[in-house]
Amino acid sequence: MRVEGTKQGRTPSSLAVPLGPGCDCSAEAPRVLRLVGLDAADEVITRSPGGEGKRRVFGVIMAVKWTGGHSSPILCMNASKDGLVASGAEGGDLVIWGEDGTLLGHMQFQGTDDVTSVLFSPSCPTKLYASHGETISILDVRSLKDSLDHFHVNEEEINCLSLNETENLLASADDSGAIKILDLENKKVSRSLKRHSNICSSVAFRPHRPQSLVSCGLDMQVMLWNLQKARPLWITNLQEDETEEMESLQSPGQLLNPALAHSVSVASCGNIFSCGAEDGKVRIFRVMGVKCEQELGFKGHTLGVSQVCFLSESYLLLTGGNDGKIMLWDVSREVEKKQKSPAKHTHRKKTKRATYTKQGGNTNASVTDEEEHGKISPKLNIEHGEKVNWLLGTKIKGRQNILVADQTSCISVYPLNEF
Repeated sequence: MRVEGTKQGRTPSSLAVPLGPGCDCSAEAPRVLRLVGLDAADEVITRSPGGEGKRRVFGVIMAVKWTGGHSSPILCMNASKDGLVASGAEGGDLVIWGEDGTLLGHMQFQGTDDVTSVLFSPSCPTKLYASHGETISILDVRSLKDSLDHFHVNEEEINCLSLNETENLLASADDSGAIKILDLENKKVSRSLKRHSNICSSVAFRPHRPQSLVSCGLDMQVMLWNLQKARPLWITNLQEDETEEMESLQSPGQLLNPALAHSVSVASCGNIFSCGAEDGKVRIFRVMGVKCEQELGFKGHTLGVSQVCFLSESYLLLTGGNDGKIMLWDVSREVEKKQKSPAKHTHRKKTKRATYTKQGGNTNASVTDEEEHGKISPKLNIEHGEKVNWLLGTKIKGRQNILVADQTSCISVYPLNEF
């Protein structure tokens, strides 16, 4: 039986707070900073441990807007190593941007299928893979008049593409729950992975493991695959794993969203990956041979987590939610702690519960307070105001930035000056 769920990026946002005009401004900030992109008069509130909170006014860091490329909501983005950015939108719209937000190219695919995933080739930065409906097209961004090649291997709409690091395999996850593995050299499907019982929302190859990938879906399952086998090596059901903990935390009459899994992202090391789900929780897993173990679970979003994205070569994790918030988390301390003492399962469980119960209170607590109490809090909390469809961390002109696609037709760019 298929679990009913809503695909991310297809429904109107209930948080339609407009952002102010784009600008690029920065200011000296506290270690834990709340970025607000609403109004020039907005203030950042910092709190001291146990204190009432002092009101201090900082220069507000606002989003620079890339406009004029799309006329419908943007659903996906990707960046090349040369600084180009591709974005796909509803209705078959594809746009190529320069790193300063200039419009370099536009393509309208035939039909009205949404462009749901775009992916640059790392070795050939002018080559772009794009999924639209049930089709995968390979494009040269220097000439978007026609595709170099196209494949129709999925039976239902594709939600996510992932390319392995040797660039010979392309994974495409679709609404049927299937993951098709396309052999790009021989131009044929080499594997068809069918274990998800509902929409497979996200798939990601693991760095340094070209035959290994992780996936998640609206069946609330996260899976680890090795392409030498047709079945997953490891499966976890997010709802079942959390039942005991959630029951102990639930207040009488409280409704909890099911843990429909929307997004996975693998860190550059290849052994740590994250999953964002509809219950508002972010989970961190470690791959240990042919199985995985949950290292960390924390809740910062008040609604579903639609996107998770590890920044390159780090354990800094971007998350975006249906609550219109974007957060940056540093999970390196927790991950490295577990590497040194992997057997302390009891302590981890207590830490998880403490994190879950306290997280919703004061996200602007000082770093010292967070560390003393053993909980993880976001390093940045951006009040974006629109439901997040896609997140991308990329360097623009040598500086790290967050690119955000939401229910509007423009891309929001936030500078990460401290990171």
